[in-house]
Amino acid sequence: MGLREDLERFREVGEQRRQDLTEFIQYGDLGESRPDAVKVPVKIVDLPEFEYDQRDMGGVGQAEGEPEPGDKVAEGEPEDGDGEGEPGEEGADHEYYEMDPEEFARELDEELGLDLDPKGREVVTEREGEYRDIRRSGPASTLDFERLFKSGLKRKLATDFDDEYVREALRIDGWGPARAFEWAREERIPVSRAWLEDAYDSLPAAERDRWRSLAEMEANVDREPTATRIRRDGIDNIPLRREDERYRHPETVEEKETNVVVVNIRDVSGSMQETKRELVERTFTPLDWYLTGKYDNAEFVYIAHDAEAWEVEREEFFGIRSGGGTRISSAYELAQEILAERYPYSEWNRYVFAAGDSENSSNDTEDRVIPLMEDIDANLHAYVETQPSGNAISATHAEEVERHFKESDDVAVAYVQNAADVVDAIYTVLSTEETDE
Repeated sequence: MGLREDLERFREVGEQRRQDLTEFIQYGDLGESRPDAVKVPVKIVDLPEFEYDQRDMGGVGQAEGEPEPGDKVAEGEPEDGDGEGEPGEEGADHEYYEMDPEEFARELDEELGLDLDPKGREVVTEREGEYRDIRRSGPASTLDFERLFKSGLKRKLATDFDDEYVREALRIDGWGPARAFEWAREERIPVSRAWLEDAYDSLPAAERDRWRSLAEMEANVDREPTATRIRRDGIDNIPLRREDERYRHPETVEEKETNVVVVNIRDVSGSMQETKRELVERTFTPLDWYLTGKYDNAEFVYIAHDAEAWEVEREEFFGIRSGGGTRISSAYELAQEILAERYPYSEWNRYVFAAGDSENSSNDTEDRVIPLMEDIDANLHAYVETQPSGNAISATHAEEVERHFKESDDVAVAYVQNAADVVDAIYTVLSTEETDE
C-alpha cells in the first residue's frame, strides 16, 4: 500500500463525526457547554506526516574528530520516554459541534421517541411593532412629512385656477366681480370674491368691455388645465398647515409566549459523594437544555440543601458539598416561597426537580415533603435518586414518594445507579410530562 492510499485511509478514519447524543449525555464532557449552547465533541484524527528530528545526537560520521580505522563505535543506551501514560492511552484531539437548546430538544425528542409540546400557560406580552399608527401629535422626529407634503399638494391643486382665464371673464361687457363670481361657482373655479374685486379694480376701464358675451370670450380664450400649467411653470409654494400634521407611532403588537421556571433541588449533605454529584449533573443539565429549547422564556432556580436550604447560582450548584445532615423538606419550603414570590402559577409553567441519594431525616418525607409537593402547583414534580451502590437501608425517600404518588400523572421518580441509567431517567421524567394533560 502506497503513501497515497495510506492518506486516503486516514482521511476516512479521521472524518469529523460528532459524538452520539445519548453517549454524550451519559459519558461526554458537559462542562464545555453553556446554558445557551450545547457543545458536542467531534473526534479529530491527525493525518500522518514525515518529520525531521532536529536533535543533534551524534553517531557514525558525526562524532567530534574523525574516527580511526578499526575504532569501535560506542553503543549508547536507549533513552527513556516521557514516562507518562501507557501505549494507546492518549486520547484523540476534539473539536465541537455547537447546537442551540432548540436543536438539542428536537434531537432528544427524536432520540427518545418523544414529541413534547410546551404545556400550560401562555402569557400575552406587548411589544412595539412597525410605525404604522398615525396620530395628530407626537415627537418632531416622528412627523410623517410625506403625508404632510401630500396634504399640502392636494390643497394646492384643489385651490389652483387659471387666473388669466378668469380675468378674461371680468372683461365681458356688463360683468363685474359679482357676476364673475356667480359664473366661477357654476364652473367650479376656486376663486374668491375678494380676488375678483382686486383683479377688476386693476383692469383699465377701456378693457372692461372687450367681449360682448360669455360665448364670445369662451370662443377666443382657452382654459389651461392645472397639470399643464404646473408642468410648465412648476410650483412656487405648497401650503403646509398644522392641521395636516400627522405623527407616526409604533403599533402595539400582542404576542403569546410560553414561560417556564425550573426549580432544581440538590442534596449537598455529607453522604452526597463525588459520584452521586456527577450523576445529578448528568441528569439535570440535559433537562435544563431541553426545557430551554422547548419554551420561549426559561428561568432556573437552584436550591442546595442539607438540613437547611439556600438558593445558589448555577455555577455553584453541582460542586457544593456540606457535612451536615439531610432534611429534604427544607428545600421544598424554600422553593414554595420563591415560586409564590416570583413565579405565579397563572403566568408560569413550573417544574420542580429534586435529586439526592434518597436519604432523609426520620419521617420528613411523609410528614413534610409529600404534603409540600401536593401543595406546590407545578406541571411536573420529579425526584431522581442517585445511589451508585443500590438502595441503602436508610435510602427510602424515592420509594416513599413513588408509592404515595403512584396514581398521579404529574410526579415522576427515577433511579440512577451509574451513567448508563441517565438517559432512562431523563426519559422517565419527560415521558411523564408527555402524558400530562
